[in-house]
Amino acid sequence: MKPTRKPAPSTQDFDREYRAQLGQMTAGLAPTAFTTAWADWAMHMALAPAKRQELRTHALARAGDTWAFALRALAGGRIAPSEDLGGGPDRRFEGEAWTQFPFNVYARAYQNSARLMQETVSDVAGVSDYHAQLLGFAVRMLLDGSSPSNCLAANPELLALTTSERGANLMRGLQNWIEDLQGTLNGAAPAASAEYEVGRTVAVTPGKVVLRNDLIELIQYEPTTKDVHAEPLLIVPAWIMKYYILDLSARNSLVKYLVDQGHTVFMMSWKNPDPSDRDLGMDDYVALGLRAALDAVSAIVPERKVHAVGYCIGGTLLAIGVAALARGGERRLASMTLFAAQTDFSEPGELAFFINPSQLAMLEASMHRKGVLESKQMAGAFALLRSQDLIWQPFVNQYLKGRREPMIDLMAWNADGTRMPWRMHSEYLYRLYLDNELATNRFPVDGQTVRLSDIALPMFVVGTESDHVAPWRSVYKVDNLVRSDDFTFLLTSGGHNAGIVSGAVNPKRRYRLGTRRLADPHLTPDEWVEAASLHQGSWWPAWQQWLAAHSSARTKPPAIGAPAAGYKVLDDAPGQYVRKR
Repeated sequence: MKPTRKPAPSTQDFDREYRAQLGQMTAGLAPTAFTTAWADWAMHMALAPAKRQELRTHALARAGDTWAFALRALAGGRIAPSEDLGGGPDRRFEGEAWTQFPFNVYARAYQNSARLMQETVSDVAGVSDYHAQLLGFAVRMLLDGSSPSNCLAANPELLALTTSERGANLMRGLQNWIEDLQGTLNGAAPAASAEYEVGRTVAVTPGKVVLRNDLIELIQYEPTTKDVHAEPLLIVPAWIMKYYILDLSARNSLVKYLVDQGHTVFMMSWKNPDPSDRDLGMDDYVALGLRAALDAVSAIVPERKVHAVGYCIGGTLLAIGVAALARGGERRLASMTLFAAQTDFSEPGELAFFINPSQLAMLEASMHRKGVLESKQMAGAFALLRSQDLIWQPFVNQYLKGRREPMIDLMAWNADGTRMPWRMHSEYLYRLYLDNELATNRFPVDGQTVRLSDIALPMFVVGTESDHVAPWRSVYKVDNLVRSDDFTFLLTSGGHNAGIVSGAVNPKRRYRLGTRRLADPHLTPDEWVEAASLHQGSWWPAWQQWLAAHSSARTKPPAIGAPAAGYKVLDDAPGQYVRKR
Protein backbone atom coordinates (compact mmCIF):
# COMPACT_ATOMS: atom_id res chain seq x y z
CA MET A 1 0.00 0.00 0.00
CA LYS A 2 1.47 3.31 -1.05
CA PRO A 3 1.89 5.96 1.67
CA THR A 4 -0.53 8.84 1.45
CA ARG A 5 1.15 12.00 0.23
CA LYS A 6 0.50 15.26 1.97
CA PRO A 7 -0.86 17.94 -0.34
CA ALA A 8 1.74 20.35 -1.62
CA PRO A 9 1.83 23.68 0.21
CA SER A 10 -0.31 26.30 -1.46
CA THR A 11 0.64 29.86 -2.30
CA GLN A 12 -1.41 30.96 0.71
CA ASP A 13 0.62 28.61 2.95
CA PHE A 14 3.89 30.11 1.68
CA ASP A 15 2.61 33.63 2.24
CA ARG A 16 1.48 32.79 5.76
CA GLU A 17 4.82 31.25 6.62
CA TYR A 18 6.66 34.29 5.28
CA ARG A 19 4.49 36.65 7.32
CA ALA A 20 4.97 34.51 10.42
CA GLN A 21 8.75 34.60 9.97
CA LEU A 22 8.68 38.35 9.41
CA GLY A 23 6.50 38.79 12.49
CA GLN A 24 9.15 37.09 14.62
CA MET A 25 11.69 39.68 13.51
CA THR A 26 9.38 42.68 14.00
CA ALA A 27 7.80 41.64 17.33
CA GLY A 28 4.53 41.01 15.49
CA LEU A 29 4.27 44.53 14.04
CA ALA A 30 3.46 44.88 10.35
CA PRO A 31 6.04 47.17 8.69
CA THR A 32 3.70 47.78 5.75
CA ALA A 33 1.23 49.52 8.05
CA PHE A 34 3.86 52.01 9.16
CA THR A 35 5.30 52.62 5.69
CA THR A 36 1.84 53.16 4.20
CA ALA A 37 0.98 55.60 6.98
CA TRP A 38 4.27 57.44 6.51
CA ALA A 39 3.74 57.65 2.73
CA ASP A 40 0.23 59.04 3.28
CA TRP A 41 1.58 61.64 5.69
CA ALA A 42 4.60 62.55 3.53
CA MET A 43 2.57 63.08 0.35
CA HIS A 44 -0.03 65.22 2.05
CA MET A 45 2.61 67.16 3.95
CA ALA A 46 4.22 67.97 0.60
CA LEU A 47 0.87 69.45 -0.47
CA ALA A 48 0.53 71.57 2.68
CA PRO A 49 2.92 74.57 2.46
CA ALA A 50 1.00 76.44 5.15
CA LYS A 51 1.36 73.51 7.55
CA ARG A 52 5.09 73.30 6.82
CA GLN A 53 5.52 77.01 7.43
CA GLU A 54 3.59 76.70 10.69
CA LEU A 55 5.87 73.87 11.80
CA ARG A 56 8.99 75.88 10.91
CA THR A 57 7.69 78.76 12.97
CA HIS A 58 6.91 76.48 15.89
CA ALA A 59 10.30 74.77 15.62
CA LEU A 60 12.13 78.11 15.83
CA ALA A 61 9.94 79.19 18.74
CA ARG A 62 10.54 75.98 20.68
CA ALA A 63 14.27 76.05 19.99
CA GLY A 64 14.34 79.65 21.20
CA ASP A 65 12.39 78.68 24.31
CA THR A 66 14.85 75.88 25.10
CA TRP A 67 17.88 78.20 24.74
CA ALA A 68 16.28 80.94 26.80
CA PHE A 69 15.36 78.45 29.51
CA ALA A 70 18.91 77.03 29.48
CA LEU A 71 20.40 80.53 30.00
CA ARG A 72 18.03 81.19 32.91
CA ALA A 73 18.87 77.83 34.47
CA LEU A 74 22.59 78.37 33.97
CA ALA A 75 22.39 81.73 35.75
CA GLY A 76 21.47 79.94 38.97
CA GLY A 77 18.38 79.20 40.96
CA ARG A 78 15.97 76.32 40.64
CA ILE A 79 13.46 76.36 37.78
CA ALA A 80 10.82 73.71 37.14
CA PRO A 81 11.20 72.31 33.61
CA SER A 82 7.50 72.92 32.84
CA GLU A 83 7.45 76.53 34.07
CA ASP A 84 5.58 78.80 31.62
CA LEU A 85 5.56 76.01 29.05
CA GLY A 86 1.80 75.58 28.87
CA GLY A 87 -0.10 72.37 28.57
CA GLY A 88 0.41 71.32 32.19
CA PRO A 89 3.40 69.71 33.92
CA ASP A 90 4.81 66.32 32.95
CA ARG A 91 4.56 64.05 36.00
CA ARG A 92 7.90 62.44 35.11
CA PHE A 93 9.67 65.75 35.87
CA GLU A 94 7.70 67.00 38.86
CA GLY A 95 10.28 66.05 41.51
CA GLU A 96 12.40 68.73 43.18
CA ALA A 97 15.59 67.22 41.73
CA TRP A 98 14.41 68.12 38.22
CA THR A 99 14.55 71.86 39.05
CA GLN A 100 18.36 71.94 39.06
CA PHE A 101 20.73 72.52 36.14
CA PRO A 102 21.37 70.76 33.77
CA PHE A 103 18.58 68.27 34.35
CA ASN A 104 15.82 70.84 34.04
CA VAL A 105 17.26 71.79 30.66
CA TYR A 106 17.21 68.16 29.54
CA ALA A 107 13.55 67.91 30.53
CA ARG A 108 12.66 71.24 28.91
CA ALA A 109 14.35 70.31 25.63
CA TYR A 110 12.60 66.93 25.65
CA GLN A 111 9.18 68.48 26.24
CA ASN A 112 9.65 71.04 23.47
CA SER A 113 10.85 68.37 21.06
CA ALA A 114 8.00 66.04 22.02
CA ARG A 115 5.32 68.63 21.38
CA LEU A 116 6.85 69.60 18.05
CA MET A 117 6.92 65.95 16.93
CA GLN A 118 3.31 65.50 17.95
CA GLU A 119 2.31 68.62 16.02
CA THR A 120 4.19 67.34 12.98
CA VAL A 121 2.07 64.20 12.58
CA SER A 122 -1.28 65.70 13.58
CA ASP A 123 -3.80 67.84 11.68
CA VAL A 124 -2.27 67.27 8.24
CA ALA A 125 -5.11 67.77 5.76
CA GLY A 126 -5.88 64.67 3.68
CA VAL A 127 -4.18 62.09 5.90
CA SER A 128 -6.63 59.35 6.84
CA ASP A 129 -7.75 59.16 10.46
CA TYR A 130 -6.25 55.70 10.82
CA HIS A 131 -2.85 56.72 9.43
CA ALA A 132 -2.81 59.81 11.64
CA GLN A 133 -3.60 57.64 14.64
CA LEU A 134 -0.91 55.13 13.68
CA LEU A 135 1.75 57.83 13.28
CA GLY A 136 0.68 59.39 16.55
CA PHE A 137 1.06 55.98 18.19
CA ALA A 138 4.54 55.53 16.69
CA VAL A 139 5.64 58.98 17.85
CA ARG A 140 4.32 58.29 21.34
CA MET A 141 6.27 55.03 21.48
CA LEU A 142 9.43 56.86 20.42
CA LEU A 143 8.90 59.67 22.92
CA ASP A 144 8.06 57.37 25.82
CA GLY A 145 11.26 55.43 25.23
CA SER A 146 13.54 58.45 24.76
CA SER A 147 12.52 60.38 27.87
CA PRO A 148 15.49 61.53 29.99
CA SER A 149 13.70 60.03 32.98
CA ASN A 150 14.58 56.57 31.60
CA CYS A 151 18.33 57.28 31.48
CA LEU A 152 20.60 57.00 34.50
CA ALA A 153 22.94 59.77 33.35
CA ALA A 154 20.09 62.23 32.66
CA ASN A 155 17.86 61.49 35.67
CA PRO A 156 18.90 63.37 38.84
CA GLU A 157 16.74 61.19 41.06
CA LEU A 158 18.46 58.03 39.81
CA LEU A 159 21.89 59.62 40.17
CA ALA A 160 21.16 60.69 43.74
CA LEU A 161 19.86 57.22 44.61
CA THR A 162 22.89 55.53 43.04
CA THR A 163 25.26 57.83 44.95
CA SER A 164 23.52 57.33 48.28
CA GLU A 165 23.43 53.55 47.87
CA ARG A 166 26.91 53.36 46.28
CA GLY A 167 25.53 51.48 43.32
CA ALA A 168 23.66 48.84 45.34
CA ASN A 169 20.46 49.77 43.50
CA LEU A 170 22.08 48.88 40.18
CA MET A 171 23.25 45.54 41.54
CA ARG A 172 19.72 44.77 42.72
CA GLY A 173 18.44 45.89 39.33
CA LEU A 174 20.83 43.52 37.58
CA GLN A 175 19.63 40.68 39.78
CA ASN A 176 16.02 41.59 39.00
CA TRP A 177 16.82 41.56 35.30
CA ILE A 178 18.46 38.13 35.53
CA GLU A 179 15.46 36.75 37.46
CA ASP A 180 13.04 38.15 34.91
CA LEU A 181 15.07 36.82 32.00
CA GLN A 182 15.18 33.35 33.53
CA GLY A 183 11.43 33.50 34.20
CA THR A 184 10.76 34.52 30.60
CA LEU A 185 12.91 31.73 29.20
CA ASN A 186 11.27 29.18 31.51
CA GLY A 187 7.76 30.49 30.92
CA ALA A 188 7.26 31.04 34.66
CA ALA A 189 5.01 33.61 36.31
CA PRO A 190 6.67 36.62 37.98
CA ALA A 191 8.22 35.60 41.29
CA ALA A 192 6.36 38.34 43.16
CA SER A 193 3.01 36.82 42.15
CA ALA A 194 3.68 33.57 44.03
CA GLU A 195 1.82 34.79 47.11
CA TYR A 196 -1.39 34.98 45.05
CA GLU A 197 -2.06 31.32 44.47
CA VAL A 198 -5.25 30.25 42.71
CA GLY A 199 -7.43 28.38 45.16
CA ARG A 200 -5.45 29.55 48.18
CA THR A 201 -5.41 33.37 48.21
CA VAL A 202 -7.42 34.22 45.09
CA ALA A 203 -10.37 32.37 43.52
CA VAL A 204 -11.29 31.08 46.99
CA THR A 205 -15.04 31.71 47.15
CA PRO A 206 -16.47 28.25 48.03
CA GLY A 207 -18.22 26.46 45.21
CA LYS A 208 -18.38 23.33 43.09
CA VAL A 209 -17.73 22.51 39.44
CA VAL A 210 -21.01 21.16 38.08
CA LEU A 211 -20.17 20.99 34.37
CA ARG A 212 -17.03 20.31 32.40
CA ASN A 213 -16.83 20.05 28.61
CA ASP A 214 -14.10 20.61 26.03
CA LEU A 215 -14.21 24.39 26.48
CA ILE A 216 -15.55 25.37 29.91
CA GLU A 217 -16.05 24.39 33.49
CA LEU A 218 -19.12 25.80 35.22
CA ILE A 219 -18.79 26.73 38.89
CA GLN A 220 -21.82 27.02 41.16
CA TYR A 221 -20.99 28.99 44.30
CA GLU A 222 -22.27 27.96 47.69
CA PRO A 223 -24.84 30.26 49.33
CA THR A 224 -23.95 32.28 52.43
CA THR A 225 -27.46 33.53 53.20
CA LYS A 226 -30.47 31.58 54.45
CA ASP A 227 -32.53 32.68 51.45
CA VAL A 228 -31.60 33.97 47.99
CA HIS A 229 -33.06 35.95 45.13
CA ALA A 230 -35.01 33.49 43.01
CA GLU A 231 -33.23 34.28 39.72
CA PRO A 232 -29.61 33.04 39.50
CA LEU A 233 -26.72 34.87 37.82
CA LEU A 234 -24.61 33.38 35.03
CA ILE A 235 -21.32 35.22 34.48
CA VAL A 236 -19.50 34.95 31.13
CA PRO A 237 -15.93 36.22 31.65
CA ALA A 238 -13.47 37.08 28.92
CA TRP A 239 -11.41 34.14 27.70
CA ILE A 240 -8.40 36.38 27.15
CA MET A 241 -7.58 36.01 30.87
CA LYS A 242 -8.59 33.73 33.73
CA TYR A 243 -12.08 34.18 35.21
CA TYR A 244 -10.91 34.97 38.73
CA ILE A 245 -10.48 38.67 38.01
CA LEU A 246 -14.05 38.61 39.35
CA ASP A 247 -13.03 36.47 42.35
CA LEU A 248 -9.80 38.01 43.61
CA SER A 249 -8.96 38.41 47.31
CA ALA A 250 -12.00 38.83 49.53
CA ARG A 251 -12.37 42.64 49.41
CA ASN A 252 -12.01 42.66 45.61
CA SER A 253 -14.17 39.62 44.84
CA LEU A 254 -17.32 40.52 42.95
CA VAL A 255 -18.42 36.88 43.25
CA LYS A 256 -18.17 36.92 47.04
CA TYR A 257 -20.01 40.23 47.22
CA LEU A 258 -22.89 38.91 45.10
CA VAL A 259 -23.16 35.67 47.06
CA ASP A 260 -23.16 37.59 50.34
CA GLN A 261 -26.00 39.75 48.99
CA GLY A 262 -28.12 36.67 48.45
CA HIS A 263 -27.53 35.88 44.77
CA THR A 264 -27.00 32.39 43.38
CA VAL A 265 -23.94 32.77 41.18
CA PHE A 266 -22.67 30.55 38.35
CA MET A 267 -19.30 31.32 36.75
CA MET A 268 -17.90 30.03 33.47
CA SER A 269 -14.21 29.13 33.61
CA TRP A 270 -12.71 28.88 30.12
CA LYS A 271 -10.21 26.20 29.18
CA ASN A 272 -6.75 27.50 28.31
CA PRO A 273 -6.55 26.15 24.74
CA ASP A 274 -3.50 24.47 23.23
CA PRO A 275 -2.57 23.90 19.56
CA SER A 276 -4.92 20.90 19.36
CA ASP A 277 -7.82 23.35 19.82
CA ARG A 278 -6.81 25.47 16.82
CA ASP A 279 -10.09 24.87 14.93
CA LEU A 280 -12.45 25.96 17.70
CA GLY A 281 -14.47 28.87 16.30
CA MET A 282 -16.98 31.44 17.51
CA ASP A 283 -19.85 28.98 16.98
CA ASP A 284 -18.10 26.59 19.37
CA TYR A 285 -17.70 29.34 21.97
CA VAL A 286 -21.43 30.05 21.73
CA ALA A 287 -22.47 26.37 21.82
CA LEU A 288 -19.97 24.83 24.24
CA GLY A 289 -19.69 28.03 26.25
CA LEU A 290 -22.78 30.16 26.72
CA ARG A 291 -25.47 27.70 25.65
CA ALA A 292 -24.01 24.76 27.55
CA ALA A 293 -23.70 26.85 30.70
CA LEU A 294 -27.20 28.26 30.36
CA ASP A 295 -28.62 24.75 29.88
CA ALA A 296 -26.91 23.67 33.10
CA VAL A 297 -28.15 26.67 35.08
CA SER A 298 -31.69 26.11 33.82
CA ALA A 299 -31.53 22.46 34.90
CA ILE A 300 -30.09 23.22 38.35
CA VAL A 301 -32.48 26.14 39.00
CA PRO A 302 -35.53 25.09 36.97
CA GLU A 303 -38.44 27.35 36.12
CA ARG A 304 -36.44 30.44 36.89
CA LYS A 305 -35.13 33.02 34.47
CA VAL A 306 -31.44 33.88 34.57
CA HIS A 307 -29.57 37.18 34.92
CA ALA A 308 -26.78 36.94 32.32
CA VAL A 309 -23.57 38.93 32.85
CA GLY A 310 -20.70 39.35 30.38
CA TYR A 311 -17.29 40.97 30.83
CA CYS A 312 -15.13 42.36 27.98
CA ILE A 313 -15.14 39.94 25.02
CA GLY A 314 -17.22 37.63 27.21
CA GLY A 315 -19.84 40.37 27.06
CA THR A 316 -19.57 40.50 23.28
CA LEU A 317 -20.10 36.73 23.16
CA LEU A 318 -23.05 37.09 25.53
CA ALA A 319 -24.66 39.69 23.26
CA ILE A 320 -24.17 37.39 20.26
CA GLY A 321 -25.62 34.41 22.11
CA VAL A 322 -28.56 36.34 23.55
CA ALA A 323 -29.41 37.65 20.07
CA ALA A 324 -29.31 34.06 18.77
CA LEU A 325 -31.59 32.91 21.61
CA ALA A 326 -34.01 35.75 20.88
CA ARG A 327 -34.00 34.81 17.20
CA GLY A 328 -35.07 31.32 18.22
CA GLY A 329 -37.81 32.60 20.49
CA GLU A 330 -36.19 31.49 23.78
CA ARG A 331 -37.20 33.40 26.89
CA ARG A 332 -34.86 32.04 29.57
CA LEU A 333 -33.19 35.32 30.54
CA ALA A 334 -34.38 37.89 33.06
CA SER A 335 -31.80 40.56 32.17
CA MET A 336 -28.45 41.17 30.54
CA THR A 337 -25.48 43.04 32.05
CA LEU A 338 -22.36 44.02 30.11
CA PHE A 339 -19.08 45.11 31.74
CA ALA A 340 -16.75 47.08 29.42
CA ALA A 341 -17.97 45.08 26.41
CA GLN A 342 -18.16 46.31 22.83
CA THR A 343 -20.86 45.37 20.36
CA ASP A 344 -20.17 48.14 17.82
CA PHE A 345 -16.54 48.17 16.74
CA SER A 346 -16.67 51.18 14.43
CA GLU A 347 -14.54 53.08 16.96
CA PRO A 348 -12.11 50.55 18.47
CA GLY A 349 -10.11 53.29 20.20
CA GLU A 350 -6.38 52.83 20.65
CA LEU A 351 -6.69 49.20 19.63
CA ALA A 352 -7.30 50.53 16.11
CA PHE A 353 -3.53 50.39 15.69
CA PHE A 354 -3.75 46.58 15.68
CA ILE A 355 -6.95 46.37 13.64
CA ASN A 356 -5.92 46.84 10.03
CA PRO A 357 -5.54 44.33 7.18
CA SER A 358 -1.73 44.35 7.20
CA GLN A 359 -1.46 43.88 10.95
CA LEU A 360 -4.18 41.25 11.08
CA ALA A 361 -2.61 39.29 8.20
CA MET A 362 0.67 39.07 10.13
CA LEU A 363 -1.07 38.16 13.38
CA GLU A 364 -3.23 35.56 11.65
CA ALA A 365 -0.15 34.00 10.05
CA SER A 366 1.54 33.68 13.43
CA MET A 367 -1.59 32.16 15.00
CA HIS A 368 -2.08 29.75 12.07
CA ARG A 369 1.50 28.58 12.41
CA LYS A 370 1.21 27.83 16.14
CA GLY A 371 -2.49 27.06 16.31
CA VAL A 372 -2.98 29.58 19.10
CA LEU A 373 -2.28 33.18 19.99
CA GLU A 374 0.11 33.13 22.93
CA SER A 375 -0.85 35.20 25.96
CA LYS A 376 2.50 37.01 25.86
CA GLN A 377 1.70 38.39 22.42
CA MET A 378 -1.57 39.89 23.60
CA ALA A 379 -0.03 41.16 26.83
CA GLY A 380 2.70 42.87 24.80
CA ALA A 381 0.11 44.55 22.59
CA PHE A 382 -1.75 45.96 25.59
CA ALA A 383 1.52 47.10 27.16
CA LEU A 384 2.28 49.15 24.05
CA LEU A 385 -0.96 51.06 24.53
CA ARG A 386 0.32 52.33 27.89
CA SER A 387 4.05 52.00 27.40
CA GLN A 388 5.00 54.72 29.90
CA ASP A 389 3.10 53.03 32.74
CA LEU A 390 3.55 49.39 31.74
CA ILE A 391 7.02 49.33 30.16
CA TRP A 392 9.24 52.30 30.99
CA GLN A 393 8.19 53.09 34.55
CA PRO A 394 8.58 49.43 35.61
CA PHE A 395 11.93 49.38 33.76
CA VAL A 396 13.20 52.32 35.78
CA ASN A 397 11.83 51.03 39.08
CA GLN A 398 13.04 47.44 38.76
CA TYR A 399 16.33 47.73 36.88
CA LEU A 400 17.67 51.20 37.71
CA LYS A 401 16.20 51.79 41.17
CA GLY A 402 16.40 48.09 42.00
CA ARG A 403 12.92 48.08 43.50
CA ARG A 404 10.25 45.51 42.93
CA GLU A 405 6.76 46.95 42.77
CA PRO A 406 4.63 45.44 45.53
CA MET A 407 2.38 42.85 43.92
CA ILE A 408 -1.38 43.12 44.32
CA ASP A 409 -4.02 40.58 43.43
CA LEU A 410 -5.00 42.34 40.20
CA MET A 411 -1.38 42.45 39.01
CA ALA A 412 -0.92 38.75 39.80
CA TRP A 413 -4.06 37.94 37.81
CA ASN A 414 -2.79 40.05 34.91
CA ALA A 415 0.35 37.89 34.72
CA ASP A 416 -1.76 34.72 34.49
CA GLY A 417 -2.67 34.86 30.81
CA THR A 418 -4.35 32.44 28.44
CA ARG A 419 -3.98 31.44 24.84
CA MET A 420 -6.65 31.75 22.14
CA PRO A 421 -7.40 29.33 19.27
CA TRP A 422 -6.46 30.39 15.77
CA ARG A 423 -9.91 30.07 14.20
CA MET A 424 -11.88 31.78 16.96
CA HIS A 425 -9.52 34.71 17.30
CA SER A 426 -9.24 35.18 13.54
CA GLU A 427 -13.02 35.25 13.24
CA TYR A 428 -13.25 37.67 16.16
CA LEU A 429 -10.70 40.09 14.73
CA TYR A 430 -11.81 40.01 11.10
CA ARG A 431 -15.58 39.73 11.50
CA LEU A 432 -16.09 41.94 14.52
CA TYR A 433 -13.19 44.39 14.78
CA LEU A 434 -12.39 44.82 11.10
CA ASP A 435 -15.78 44.30 9.43
CA ASN A 436 -18.08 45.21 12.36
CA GLU A 437 -20.53 42.49 11.31
CA LEU A 438 -22.39 42.33 14.63
CA ALA A 439 -23.46 45.98 14.67
CA THR A 440 -24.42 45.86 10.98
CA ASN A 441 -26.59 42.72 11.21
CA ARG A 442 -24.22 40.48 9.26
CA PHE A 443 -22.81 38.19 11.97
CA PRO A 444 -23.96 34.55 11.69
CA VAL A 445 -24.41 31.96 14.44
CA ASP A 446 -24.91 28.41 13.18
CA GLY A 447 -25.24 29.80 9.67
CA GLN A 448 -28.04 32.23 10.49
CA THR A 449 -27.60 35.98 10.96
CA VAL A 450 -28.25 37.40 14.41
CA ARG A 451 -29.56 40.88 15.10
CA LEU A 452 -28.97 42.79 18.32
CA SER A 453 -32.29 44.55 17.70
CA ASP A 454 -33.98 41.28 18.72
CA ILE A 455 -32.75 41.85 22.30
CA ALA A 456 -35.53 43.41 24.37
CA LEU A 457 -34.34 42.50 27.87
CA PRO A 458 -33.73 44.90 30.76
CA MET A 459 -30.08 45.88 30.41
CA PHE A 460 -27.36 47.27 32.67
CA VAL A 461 -24.21 48.37 30.85
CA VAL A 462 -20.98 49.50 32.53
CA GLY A 463 -18.25 51.58 30.86
CA THR A 464 -15.01 52.84 32.39
CA GLU A 465 -13.68 56.35 31.90
CA SER A 466 -10.06 55.55 30.97
CA ASP A 467 -10.59 52.28 29.11
CA HIS A 468 -7.86 51.63 26.50
CA VAL A 469 -9.43 48.36 25.36
CA ALA A 470 -13.16 49.12 25.12
CA PRO A 471 -13.58 52.92 25.09
CA TRP A 472 -16.75 53.81 26.97
CA ARG A 473 -18.20 55.82 24.10
CA SER A 474 -17.97 52.69 21.99
CA VAL A 475 -19.52 50.57 24.75
CA TYR A 476 -22.38 53.10 25.00
CA LYS A 477 -23.31 52.48 21.35
CA VAL A 478 -25.16 49.29 22.28
CA ASP A 479 -28.03 51.61 23.28
CA ASN A 480 -28.60 52.25 19.57
CA LEU A 481 -28.58 48.55 18.67
CA VAL A 482 -30.98 46.88 21.11
CA ARG A 483 -34.70 47.36 21.78
CA SER A 484 -34.51 47.36 25.57
CA ASP A 485 -37.27 49.41 27.21
CA ASP A 486 -35.28 49.41 30.46
CA PHE A 487 -31.73 50.43 29.65
CA THR A 488 -29.32 51.63 32.36
CA PHE A 489 -25.83 52.88 31.56
CA LEU A 490 -23.21 53.40 34.25
CA LEU A 491 -19.87 55.12 33.72
CA THR A 492 -17.30 54.55 36.45
CA SER A 493 -13.86 56.01 37.03
CA GLY A 494 -10.90 53.74 36.36
CA GLY A 495 -9.73 51.62 33.48
CA HIS A 496 -10.76 48.41 31.75
CA ASN A 497 -9.85 46.17 34.69
CA ALA A 498 -9.38 48.39 37.74
CA GLY A 499 -12.64 50.21 37.04
CA ILE A 500 -14.57 46.92 37.12
CA VAL A 501 -12.68 45.47 40.10
CA SER A 502 -13.87 48.32 42.27
CA GLY A 503 -14.58 46.60 45.57
CA ALA A 504 -17.86 47.07 47.38
CA VAL A 505 -16.47 50.07 49.29
CA ASN A 506 -14.10 52.39 47.45
CA PRO A 507 -14.10 56.10 48.36
CA LYS A 508 -11.66 56.85 45.54
CA ARG A 509 -14.17 55.81 42.89
CA ARG A 510 -17.09 57.70 41.38
CA TYR A 511 -19.71 56.85 38.82
CA ARG A 512 -22.48 58.36 36.73
CA LEU A 513 -25.78 56.60 36.25
CA GLY A 514 -28.72 57.08 33.92
CA THR A 515 -31.72 55.03 32.77
CA ARG A 516 -33.83 55.49 29.66
CA ARG A 517 -36.96 53.98 28.19
CA LEU A 518 -37.32 53.01 24.56
CA ALA A 519 -39.52 56.04 23.84
CA ASP A 520 -36.99 58.46 25.35
CA PRO A 521 -34.83 60.49 22.96
CA HIS A 522 -31.39 59.06 22.38
CA LEU A 523 -28.55 61.04 23.94
CA THR A 524 -25.05 61.37 22.54
CA PRO A 525 -22.30 60.28 24.95
CA ASP A 526 -21.52 63.87 25.91
CA GLU A 527 -25.21 64.63 26.43
CA TRP A 528 -25.54 61.53 28.55
CA VAL A 529 -22.66 62.65 30.80
CA GLU A 530 -24.37 65.99 31.34
CA ALA A 531 -27.71 64.36 32.17
CA ALA A 532 -26.53 61.41 34.29
CA SER A 533 -26.44 61.65 38.07
CA LEU A 534 -23.00 61.67 39.73
CA HIS A 535 -22.29 59.46 42.73
CA GLN A 536 -19.21 58.90 44.90
CA GLY A 537 -17.92 55.44 45.77
CA SER A 538 -18.07 52.00 44.20
CA TRP A 539 -20.67 51.15 41.57
CA TRP A 540 -21.14 47.58 42.82
CA PRO A 541 -23.99 48.41 45.26
CA ALA A 542 -25.86 50.33 42.55
CA TRP A 543 -25.73 47.33 40.21
CA GLN A 544 -26.68 44.90 42.98
CA GLN A 545 -29.70 47.03 43.85
CA TRP A 546 -30.69 46.99 40.16
CA LEU A 547 -30.40 43.19 40.09
CA ALA A 548 -32.51 42.90 43.24
CA ALA A 549 -35.15 45.20 41.75
CA HIS A 550 -35.30 42.99 38.64
CA SER A 551 -35.60 39.79 40.66
CA SER A 552 -38.66 38.17 42.20
CA ALA A 553 -39.17 37.16 45.84
CA ARG A 554 -36.40 35.50 47.83
CA THR A 555 -36.52 31.75 48.22
CA LYS A 556 -34.60 28.78 49.58
CA PRO A 557 -31.13 28.36 47.99
CA PRO A 558 -31.07 25.75 45.21
CA ALA A 559 -29.15 22.51 45.60
CA ILE A 560 -25.60 22.35 44.27
CA GLY A 561 -25.77 20.63 40.92
CA ALA A 562 -28.53 18.39 39.55
CA PRO A 563 -27.27 14.80 39.24
CA ALA A 564 -30.58 13.56 37.87
CA ALA A 565 -30.27 16.02 34.99
CA GLY A 566 -26.62 15.11 34.34
CA TYR A 567 -24.98 17.90 36.35
CA LYS A 568 -23.31 16.18 39.28
CA VAL A 569 -20.57 17.74 41.38
CA LEU A 570 -17.25 17.12 39.60
CA ASP A 571 -14.74 19.09 41.63
CA ASP A 572 -14.27 21.83 44.20
CA ALA A 573 -13.96 25.40 42.94
CA PRO A 574 -11.91 26.82 41.33
CA GLY A 575 -11.68 23.64 39.26
CA GLN A 576 -8.99 22.39 36.89
CA TYR A 577 -9.13 24.67 33.84
CA VAL A 578 -8.15 27.84 35.72
CA ARG A 579 -4.94 26.17 36.94
CA LYS A 580 -3.73 25.22 33.48
CA ARG A 581 -0.84 27.35 32.22
